[in-house]
Amino acid sequence: MTKPDPSQLVSWLYLDMNSFFASVEQELDPSLRGKPVAVVPLRADSTCCIAVSYEGKAFGVKTGTLVGEARRLCPGMKFIVGDHSNYVRYHNKIVEAVESCVPVDSVCSIDELACRLTGSQRDLETACDLALKIKAAIRDKAGSSLKCSIGLGPNRFLAKIAGDMKKPDGFTVIRPCDLPRLLYRLKLRDIPGVGAKMEARLKQEELFTMEQLLALGPREMRKAWGSVAGEELWHLLRGEEVPLKTTEQKSLGHSHVLPPELRTRPGALRILKKLTDKAAARLRKEGFYASHIRIFARFTGQDGWQARCTLMETQDTPAFINAIKTLWKELPQGRVFAVGVALSGLVPEAFHSPSLFEDQRRGRLTKTLDQLNARFGSDALHYGAVHESKGLVPLRIAFTRIPDEDES
Repeated sequence: MTKPDPSQLVSWLYLDMNSFFASVEQELDPSLRGKPVAVVPLRADSTCCIAVSYEGKAFGVKTGTLVGEARRLCPGMKFIVGDHSNYVRYHNKIVEAVESCVPVDSVCSIDELACRLTGSQRDLETACDLALKIKAAIRDKAGSSLKCSIGLGPNRFLAKIAGDMKKPDGFTVIRPCDLPRLLYRLKLRDIPGVGAKMEARLKQEELFTMEQLLALGPREMRKAWGSVAGEELWHLLRGEEVPLKTTEQKSLGHSHVLPPELRTRPGALRILKKLTDKAAARLRKEGFYASHIRIFARFTGQDGWQARCTLMETQDTPAFINAIKTLWKELPQGRVFAVGVALSGLVPEAFHSPSLFEDQRRGRLTKTLDQLNARFGSDALHYGAVHESKGLVPLRIAFTRIPDEDES
């Protein structure tokens, strides 16, 4: 039996839906197919497009273009007020379609999935067949208007880069033997995690092209980035697997034994909200996003209970609070003795793929709130949802983790 050539093997498949929200609208309304479509949060010229079909992009309309400007660039543009429930429904169809071909390792955002390839799946021919099979499954199970770009690579990072190389409906392979030369054609901003600020920093270091960047050694990359992230990127760009922090920390949470006066359903929920608020603040401080939440309760003289759900990757306290309120409705009858919450599916910020529905302003507001609480005390400012829980959960020293001084 011939031994596989390691330089030809791929280990990850990354799927990115093309103009996902606009494509869903075209799938729902056949009269929109083949026409320029923009998804907007509300009907007003002062708001912006949160997704644009490829027919609209041909006129120069992009995500973030103001509606008034989009009308000027493309007078025939159709504007649709987005309905997130439809996008979640089609997201679930797409996950089901992909799962019928290969297990999904991680849901990176509402329109991006990563699949780890194992065994014979890593063979290039088999992996390519798998990619085409996934595209066909999405057409059959989700709809013909829904197109995706797929990338194959030796690690998840390069598979994502490969998926971005050809859109729409593209398919690109990066093999170990293609590195680093295949990456020379890219721009610095094509690298996930390189935004305007990082690009400016690299230019100050006289790094203007990918070829210049890839000529650096690991220590030079660390210096250019100003952190260990640069050294990690050096390894990723060479096709190596870099263990994510998720391998060191798989979940993050808090639990609390209730005082006698709060051993009621409303009292326990008040405590659970505060625990969730604390866990979300820790999540942001430690630089993670979470895609799963689990709540649990113990009853006096009875066994424990738990419930869980999946979320789009988030750091947002209100999103977690809304999730636990929904899960709490499943709580069985009984006198609650203790409650807890755990956030899992942790993804480092550098690997987070923002959703188009992610409110950047709310993210900035949350970080500002965290900064003010760090300066003036953890309860100086808080969300209205946890106002009734203020001061109810004192600091406790855990056996597995010593809390920071600024935690409460």
